[in-house]
Parts: sequence; structure tokens; C-alpha cells
Amino acid sequence: MNTNQSKLVEPVKPSEAPEAAIAMIDAEGTVVGWTQAAQQLVGYSARDVVGRSAAHVLGPTDDAARAASLDEECRAQGGWSGTMTVRHRDGHTLTLTLRVSLLWGENGSHRWLVSVTDIGALSSGAVNGLLRESLLTHAPIGIVVRDPQLRCTWVNDAMEHHDGIPRDRRFGRRLKDSLPGFEAEALEVVMRQVLESGATMVHEYRAWPPADRRRERVFSASFFCLEDADGTALGVCSTSVDVTGNRRARERLAILSEASTRIGSTLDVMQTGQELAALTVPLLADHALVDLVESVPFGVEPSTPIGTTSGRTPLLRRAGLATIDPHVPELPWVREEVIHVHPASPFAHVLRTGRSHLVPVLDMDAHLGPWVHHDPARAQKVRDSGVHSLMVVPIRARRCVLGLALFSRSEEPKPFQEDDLLLAEELVTRAALCLDNALQYARERAAALTLQRDLLPHRVRGGAAVEVASRYVPADMDHGVGGDWFDVIELSGARVALVVGDVVGHGINAAATMGRLRTAVRTLADLDLPPDELLAHLDDTVRRLNEEIEEDTNEPDQGPTVVGATCLYAVYDPVTRRCTMARAGHPPPAIIDPQGHVTFPDMPAGAPLGLGLGVLAFESVELELPEGSVLAFYTDGLVESRDDDLDVGMGRLGAALAQSSRSLEDLCSEVVETLPARTHSDDVTLLLARTRALQAARVASWDLPNEPAAVRTARRLVSRQLSTWGMKHLKATVELIVSELVTNAIRYGGGPVRLRLIQHQVLTCEVSDTSTSHPRPRHPSAFDENGRGLVLIAHLSRRWGSRSASDGKVVWAEQDLPPTAAAR
Repeated sequence: MNTNQSKLVEPVKPSEAPEAAIAMIDAEGTVVGWTQAAQQLVGYSARDVVGRSAAHVLGPTDDAARAASLDEECRAQGGWSGTMTVRHRDGHTLTLTLRVSLLWGENGSHRWLVSVTDIGALSSGAVNGLLRESLLTHAPIGIVVRDPQLRCTWVNDAMEHHDGIPRDRRFGRRLKDSLPGFEAEALEVVMRQVLESGATMVHEYRAWPPADRRRERVFSASFFCLEDADGTALGVCSTSVDVTGNRRARERLAILSEASTRIGSTLDVMQTGQELAALTVPLLADHALVDLVESVPFGVEPSTPIGTTSGRTPLLRRAGLATIDPHVPELPWVREEVIHVHPASPFAHVLRTGRSHLVPVLDMDAHLGPWVHHDPARAQKVRDSGVHSLMVVPIRARRCVLGLALFSRSEEPKPFQEDDLLLAEELVTRAALCLDNALQYARERAAALTLQRDLLPHRVRGGAAVEVASRYVPADMDHGVGGDWFDVIELSGARVALVVGDVVGHGINAAATMGRLRTAVRTLADLDLPPDELLAHLDDTVRRLNEEIEEDTNEPDQGPTVVGATCLYAVYDPVTRRCTMARAGHPPPAIIDPQGHVTFPDMPAGAPLGLGLGVLAFESVELELPEGSVLAFYTDGLVESRDDDLDVGMGRLGAALAQSSRSLEDLCSEVVETLPARTHSDDVTLLLARTRALQAARVASWDLPNEPAAVRTARRLVSRQLSTWGMKHLKATVELIVSELVTNAIRYGGGPVRLRLIQHQVLTCEVSDTSTSHPRPRHPSAFDENGRGLVLIAHLSRRWGSRSASDGKVVWAEQDLPPTAAAR
């Protein structure tokens, strides 16, 4: 484990160690050393017990007899451990755990060290903590006794297993003769504090056995002050336990805890790769590289499953790169570079099999031979970096290898071990989960974005009424595609409908709902309904969608996903230069006059769609606009943010729109560029429309009396006007259409009749009357005298229809114009 990991591990506190009582007994069973902890446990001071037989502490006769048998057992087995009942000095009974260890001195002399703990007085939590201490009855515990000058005087056999130093080489020597200077100095500082205070202290230290200097071991040592009868410090006793596994477990937990917060902070696969590399250096490795299969950064997972032998080795793209020293020689590849993997290299083998590859001691020629000969220049850079140990871990998700993570060491002398590989695999598994989530999200986002772009108009045209431009900016990767939509719908009489809407939510469901609502709006627009009535019908459509969702929801504990939306619908007439609009909970439009003044009209907000409040929930307003005015329709993603108030966004939008003298395309770009540089959590939609006005010479209208003779008059007026416009070739057709329309108005309507011709991209013929009933085509039989007029109109015209007016209705029909006339 890399020594740099220690910054993630909390140091052991003295309070975490069991407060064991220590007594030292000579070969004759006489107590020669006592600790303050022993006095606190059994009540006897050093003056009471030092120089006396150990049996004196046991008290009762039966325990004394047991002590005699215990002495024989200790001599036979070289020690003993178990439980014993001892009477406190004040008379109450204690249940103690004892461990008796044999110590050796110079010239073959020996003594006994007794470690005693009262398990009856410990809380349940302390007993759980004591389990570690109870392991000492099975695991070796190293014991060393030192004099006040910190020279070794007594030691047990287990200590040699800890550091590999024979006991004969210890006597009379200090720690600096067996441990590195910095570790020995730290431990001697602790021991001097114990000698001065008499308190028990705990310290962790590292050692490297002489047989394997690269294999670091971690020990936890408890230090006790031994006192003689008058309380003078005889020396310090240390008991050491190998806690390498515990230390590495704590380090592993600390690193994994770091990984949970530092890996996968975004849904960007390249960023996730860099986060994995950055986390592992220097906690695990000196250098880390993360390479992803080339298709992964583009949201496409590899198609080749683990274990497939056919096919070529995939290309990789470097996603993450981290090193302990940026000044070391440059590593073979840089971030985002495409990497060609040699098919005979261990990297290709890991890609094919999905199994990790550990090289504790790296030999470039032996382990990376094919790659070394294939690319000697880059291989030399690896040699120059001093890499001596290597791990290659596959990044796997759902039986596919998404890439590789490479970990190497150059400055850290220890080679990678199996536990390092296990930790690396755990970290890579967490990163793979984040990458897989990002891939699944990228696929869903791509599908939603494709669906939304297919459903949105690819090319908006405002006909003779308006010049239009638009922008759609999807939300960032973390929030997903939303349900924004816009539309420009050409209506009869040269008019145009401008629509912008926003479905609540993100993802493919929002995009699909958006498509349904856009289709509904287009269908309702063909009925030529006023804006408030159209929104009322759209509101009813959304309400029915919610009812269908509620019926289709099978999980009783999971509430249905309610559809909600806002919408702004406007109709502009270039003949009258009047714009009628209504909104359903949507932000108001911005209107920029030809002089560049920006206003947000005060109009009723209306209720969001889906509440089912009916036509009374919406109210239309009508404005007269100068020619060249710009209407700006947008969604709330353009003006709302988490950091700023709505007024701030509206002010920013107004300032950008004041540059209305620019082309609409440039103005769209200018407005979108005013968005904050940070990623946005909602879609942004902008629709700009610059109004036009039809010249009076392109519109002709007449009032006709409600009498049969008006039909002939209408034909004559139309013939004359078409001649004036140079459209004599349309006379016969238009006269016939006008005859039928005026006849129907006189026969079924009441009051005066109005005839109007509009020349724009098509020729529109309109006949108005005061009746509110709309014509409906029929299929007359061979003997019917009526019902053929509308069939004839449908056959002769490009399209036809009717719409409501304030004082009745309008029936209209269109004719295609020659290319020159349409362009004019």
C-alpha cells in the first residue's frame, strides 16, 4: 500500500486501546515490576506486591492452588492464556483475562509478563473493542522490556517474527539499531513520555523485515511503565501486534469513501475517467492512465462482449491521466489522444478476456515485448519514467469492456501486491458503474434529442406576414433534453400563427409529449380558432392525456407522471398589422418597435395547460404593430436560473433584443450568447418574427348587397381586379369560385356580404357574411339539386376553409400563383 495513503487514515488514539494491567514476575514467581493500571485494577500498589509472590494477589486458597498448577503449565508450554477470578483488595471479586508470556534475557535467563484485563467491568461496546485484544491469545504478540535508557533487557520469541531480528542482537541496544531513524525517534519520544507520566500510550509504526525490505508491515504498540516497590520507573514494556491488515482495511475504506464523492460527479464519461485517474494518484499509484474504447466518449458502448476472440483490437482514447510529478518525462500518450493497442500486448489480452493483469516487478522486454518493439520511442519514455510495477484493470459493464485503467509505480519502491489489485478493481468497478450510467443516459438523451429535433420544424417560414429566425439549445448533460417546442403555421388570408411551448420535465417522455402537443396545435390552428379558444382546446387535450396516464399506471404506490405544459399562441395579420395573442402560464413575449424600444406587454398569464379550467382560463389581447416590429417568443430557460431572479433574466433579454437593427439570425445568436457561461438546467428556445405589412395595392375588397344580382357584380369586380394584377389566366377559375361563395353567402347567410382578394404567395379569395354556421361539404346523389358547390370549390382551389369572425364567418379559397407573381 502506498505510504501516501496515511493522510486518509485517522491516527490511533490512546483511548482506543484496552487499559490492560501489566505485571512482571521472575523465574521464582516473585513480582518484580508493577504498573499503575494494575494498581487501578486490583487495588494493590507497587509497594504492596513488588518483592512478594504473585500468589499473594490471588487471595483465596483454591485460587492459590490453581496458581501453582498454572505455574507448571506456563513452564511446560512457554506461556498461558485464559480467565481467572481474583479478589480485589477491598474484597469484591473480579473476572479477569490473563495472558502469561515468557521473556528471555541475557545468558538464557527468563521472566514472565502477565497482561490482565477486567472484562466484567467493561461496557458492551468496550467488549467489542476488546475482541481485538482477545486475538492476542491466538496471534503472536511481540514483547520488549527496556531500561530507563531505553535499552533492551527482556524480549519474547514472537518479536523476532515481527521484524526478523534475533534476540541476541537486541540486548543492550536501542531502537535505532533495528528501525529507520524517523520511526525509532517517534517511538522513543512516546516511551519517554510513558516513563515520565506512568500512563499507558499507544502508537502505530512501520517496519521492514530484513528478509524482504520491500514488504512494509504496520504494528500497533502499547507502552506501559514498570515500577518497583517505591514507585520508581524500572523501565518501559512494549507489546506489539501486527495490524497491517487492519491498517490496509482502514486505508481501503478511506479511499473508497473518497471515491464515492470524487468519481462520477458528472455524466461526462471523459471527466469520469479523469476523476478515476486523479483519485488513485498518489493514494494507490504514482501514475494512472484511463483509456476508453473510442466509441464510449460518443455515447456508444462497445458491441464486442467479453471473451470474443474474433475481430480486431478496438482503438482506445485516453480519458484520464495523473502523475505524482508533472516534471517527470512525458508519458507515452496525452489526454484525448487515440491509442492503437498492439494485439499481442497484455493490454489487448485484458480487453479480450476482461481479466486484470498484475506485474509486481516489471521487465519491459519480458512483459511488454511486442509493444516495446512495435513502438520503441514511446517505450523509451516508459523506461525514463522509472516504472517498475504495473497493474492493468479492465473497465467492465454488462459483459462489455469499456476500456482499461493502468496503474504504475516509479517513486514508491514497493511493488503492487494482490491487495493493491483488489483495491484497484473496486475503484474501477465504481467508475465503471458511473460510466455505464453515463452511457445509458447519453443513449436516452441522444434518442430524446433526435426525437425532439425531428418533431421540431426544420425550416420555419413566415410567408408574406413575417420574417422568422429561431434557436433551440438543449439542456446540459446532467439535466437532459426538455420538452420545448416552437412553430410557425401559415394560415389563410396571408396570416401566420406563432407558437412556443414548454412541457414540464426532461427526457424522452417530455420530448414525446411535446410532439403530441405540437401536432394538436397544428390541428387546432387549421380550424382557425382564436388564440384563447385554441388554448382552451389544447388544455382539454392535456387533461385527457393525464387521464390516460392515470388509467395506464399499474403501480398503486407510484403516482402517475402528470403532464404539464405552458404555451403562447399568437396570430398576426399583415393586412391589418394586428396581432392577437393569448398565453397559458407562459412567459410574455417581448415586442421591439422599429426604433429598438423593448416592451413586455401586460397580458393575462392564463393557467398552465392540463388543469381543465376551460375557455374562461384564457384571454386574448389584440395589438396593432408598426411594420418592422420584432416579436420575441421564448421559453423560461432563457430568462430563469437558480442564481438570478426572473427580473434579472428579463432585463438581460431586453438589453440583448434592443439590437433589433441587426438581422434576425445575428440577433438570435446575440441573445443566446447572453446566457450565463455555466451549464443550463433547462432547454432554451427562442423564436423571433419581424412583422411585414401587405401593400394596399395587393388587397382588394368590396361590400355587396344580399341579393342574387350581387353574384354577377362579384364576378365582374374579380375579373377587373385580376386583369389589373396581370392574372387573366385565373379569371375563369376564380370567377367560378366567387360565384359559388357569394351564392352560398346570400342563400344561407344574412346581412351584407363582403368580398376580398389578397395577393401574397398565393391568391386568396374571401367571402364574409353574418352567419355563424360554417359550410360543410356533402356527397350529393345524382338527383340532388344542391350540395355540389363546395365540392366544385374543393376541386378548383389549392385549399379552402372557413373561420369565425367577430360578426359572422369567413369562407375562403386559395389559388396558386405563377412563380413570378409569387416572388413579387
